Amino acid sequence: MRPTGISRRNLLRGAGATVAAAPLTGFLAGCSFTQPGTGQPNSTLDQVRSQGYARVAIANEPPYTKVNADGSVTGVEPDVVSAVLKRMGIGSIQGVVTPYESMIPGLNANRWDIIAAGLFMKQSRCAEILYSEPDIVSTESFAVPAGNPRKLAGIADVKADPAVRVAVLPGGFEDGVLKTEKVPAGQIVSVPDGRSGVEAVLAVRADAFFLPTLSLNSLKTAGIEITAAIKDVQQTGAGAGFRKNDTAFQQAYDEQLAAFKQTPEYAGTLAKWGFSADDVRGVTRDQLCAVSG
Repeated sequence: MRPTGISRRNLLRGAGATVAAAPLTGFLAGCSFTQPGTGQPNSTLDQVRSQGYARVAIANEPPYTKVNADGSVTGVEPDVVSAVLKRMGIGSIQGVVTPYESMIPGLNANRWDIIAAGLFMKQSRCAEILYSEPDIVSTESFAVPAGNPRKLAGIADVKADPAVRVAVLPGGFEDGVLKTEKVPAGQIVSVPDGRSGVEAVLAVRADAFFLPTLSLNSLKTAGIEITAAIKDVQQTGAGAGFRKNDTAFQQAYDEQLAAFKQTPEYAGTLAKWGFSADDVRGVTRDQLCAVSG
C-alpha cells in the first residue's frame, strides 16, 4: 500500500486539502503545543480545533484513499473522517502520503494527528494506537492470472504449495496475515504499490497479489482476474487512528461518528466507494481489535 503518482519532493494543494510526502512533515516530530500564558500542553483536539484543520496520514490506494491530480484528498476514509471532523468544528484535512508501515510510527511522532487510510484493525495495531469505532468493513481477495491456474482460493492453498509466491505491500494487513499464518518468507514477494503488484502477477514474478477485494477491483486489467472473497482470513475493518494519549479526541470523534452513521450521507459516502453501511452495523472495535496479527 504505497503512494503512486505523487512526487515525494512536491507539496500539492487542492480544494480543502493539502497533500505532502511524509518526509516534508518530519519537522513536526516531537512538537508540543501549549496553552498561551499557562505553559500547559494543549490536547490534540484543542490544537486542531484552533487551527481549523487536522493532518491525516493517507496512502494512495483507491477506494480507501485517493489523491486527485489537483492534490485534493478523497477516498472512503478521508471522506468519512472529513465529514466527522466538520461535525466537530474542524473544517478541513491535510493529507500526508506515507507508506502503511510508517503510519503508526509517524502518528506517535506527532507527524500527523489522525490516520485516515483504511489501516485495518488487529491486535498489534490496537496495542499501539487508539481506533475509532469501525467505519468500514472489508473483504480480502487475490489477483491472479486469468483462469487462476493454481486454483488459489485462500491462505491454506498458499501454504499447501511451497512453489506459490504471493505479492503483498510491506507493512500492510495482508503482509501481516501471511506472517501470522507462518507462510515462509520465500513465498512472499514485496511490491511498492498496487500497480506493481498486478504487474508482478502479469510478469509471473508472483502467482497472486493479496489485497482488499475493492482495491483489486480498481486495479483489474487484461490478463488478471479477482478471486471471490477469501474465507480463511478474519473479518477486517478500519476506522480513524489516534495516539494513545488522545483519548478525548478519540471519544469526541466516536460520538460524532455514531451520529454520522445514522444519516443518509454516511451510507451514500460508503456506497460511492463500493462499501456497504449494512456491513458495518453490529461490528465493533473490540471485535476487530481481536484479529490476530
